[in-house]
Amino acid sequence: MQKEKNIKVGVGFATGRKSFKKVLRTYIHTWYESGLMQKEGVSLNLFVAYDTNYNKTKITDFTNVNPELLKQIDISEFIGNSNIREEIDYLISENVIDINEALLIFGKGYAAKRNTVLYYAIKNKMDYLVFLDDDEYPMAVTSTRDTVIWGGQQVLSKHLKYIENADITHGHHCGYISPIPYMEFNDKMNEGDFQKFIEAISNDIVNWNTLKKVMKNGGVTYADTKILTSDEATEVEEINHSKFISGANLCINLTNPSRIFPFYNPPGARGEDTFLATCLSDRKVMKVPCYTFHDGFSTYNYLLEGVLPIRLKFIKADTEQITTRFYKACIGWIRYKPLFIYITQRPVYEEKIKEMRQQLREVLPKVCEYFGKPEFSKILNELDKYDKNVEKHYAEFKETQRVWAKIMEYYSKN
Repeated sequence: MQKEKNIKVGVGFATGRKSFKKVLRTYIHTWYESGLMQKEGVSLNLFVAYDTNYNKTKITDFTNVNPELLKQIDISEFIGNSNIREEIDYLISENVIDINEALLIFGKGYAAKRNTVLYYAIKNKMDYLVFLDDDEYPMAVTSTRDTVIWGGQQVLSKHLKYIENADITHGHHCGYISPIPYMEFNDKMNEGDFQKFIEAISNDIVNWNTLKKVMKNGGVTYADTKILTSDEATEVEEINHSKFISGANLCINLTNPSRIFPFYNPPGARGEDTFLATCLSDRKVMKVPCYTFHDGFSTYNYLLEGVLPIRLKFIKADTEQITTRFYKACIGWIRYKPLFIYITQRPVYEEKIKEMRQQLREVLPKVCEYFGKPEFSKILNELDKYDKNVEKHYAEFKETQRVWAKIMEYYSKN
């Protein structure tokens, strides 16, 4: 008779990329190699919320996973639109929520996909849920010699070591974390202009000196060898009403559903991890010593085939693809910044927005000319739009938490 497994661990992906299957394969092999698959008492379970509209993909691009790989997982849930509709119908039929409330949790956007994964993990009675991204790999890269050095990372094991005594654990990231490319300043735009632009659109956690160092490294963030050789987790302190976390390499303790918050982002924006971070004042958040390599520009897929480069490429703002990615990141930042300021610095909200407008009016013409992309001027329009709707978005943010709490109460009782 098979022993019952006492710890149920969910692994969650919110994905829209075909490359997801390669990443999943790598992680499953990593879990096997680490001994987690064979460990008595640990059940590994997969929850994938996929979006076929993101990259014009087919359902089978996500669900057609090698059966031999899936045999090593206890539960595998691939969640598309039809599955979500069934869950919404079920919750409505049980008088838990109505259709409008359901759309707040399971509607459109990246936060909704994360909420779907979170919901399925709780419904399936997981103890913990680890979020991984489809462009992050279980490896770390350092630059302490003439060539870079690579090392494997046991991501899941590290989170499981610390999550029992925390509400949330999150790890470190290396690779191409920042969407800001390497730039050579000139008379069209100097460093001071660009600093003013970045500080206007990004959140307060972005430190210009750190960012400048990453830019000089060609857009690459290298792993810290002190962290790699440490086995100590550190508690995350609250700064400006927020305990910083990352959206992936993230583990959530599900053993007490009443302590879990949902994800939220304003329509068309990102920042779902940033808004969750503002809810964690009385939660224990730990930073654990493990890295994932972020392949933010999708240039290192062959890492998953075992090819380890000895130098990493500079990501320069000299192609349409790189410039467009940076532009989209800027739009995403400006769309969530008004709500972030409203939540964390409401007494000075109007003053902060006025200051942002002034900075953007000064530097946007230079940014447009430098990148040869007039679309950057739209950033000011986006600021105006999201500033105008900030109270509406804040109401949605709070309502999402209220609706989620009703769902959590239902599953706690049932």
